[in-house]
Amino acid sequence: MRHEIYVLNGPNLNLLGQRQPEIYGHETLADVEKDCTRAAGTSGLHVRFLQSNAEHEIIGWIHEARTKAAGIIINAGALTHTSIAILDALNAFEKPIIEVHISNIHRREPFRHHSYISGVAAAVIVGCGTQGYQFAIQRMATLLEVAGNAGA
Repeated sequence: MRHEIYVLNGPNLNLLGQRQPEIYGHETLADVEKDCTRAAGTSGLHVRFLQSNAEHEIIGWIHEARTKAAGIIINAGALTHTSIAILDALNAFEKPIIEVHISNIHRREPFRHHSYISGVAAAVIVGCGTQGYQFAIQRMATLLEVAGNAGA
């Protein structure tokens, strides 16, 4: 059975490839989804790829993932730095979480240096461009394999 993982994307990521390509690159979110689907298939995972500009919708998906997903990969965009509500939802998710940022948030404006999500994440991938999502899927596959073997 293939594990399903949720790949959650926050505000403005729907503009990927159009918004500040000098920071975020020229790939679109559709390109990222294709790459994630391909990487997940290679790793024996299935991806549910979602994006919303609405905090409440992201929280709803995290709640849904509690019973449907083996792990969450999340790029919450600017909500990373502001949303205690997303943190609270992730705290109720008792499976692996990986945080992804396309740019190196630590080389950007000071308000981007703090992440509410990092404290609950098994891994944080920053500054690798959209390739960071593929790294996250590979890491998630390893985490799930290790967890699966622990019960063997």
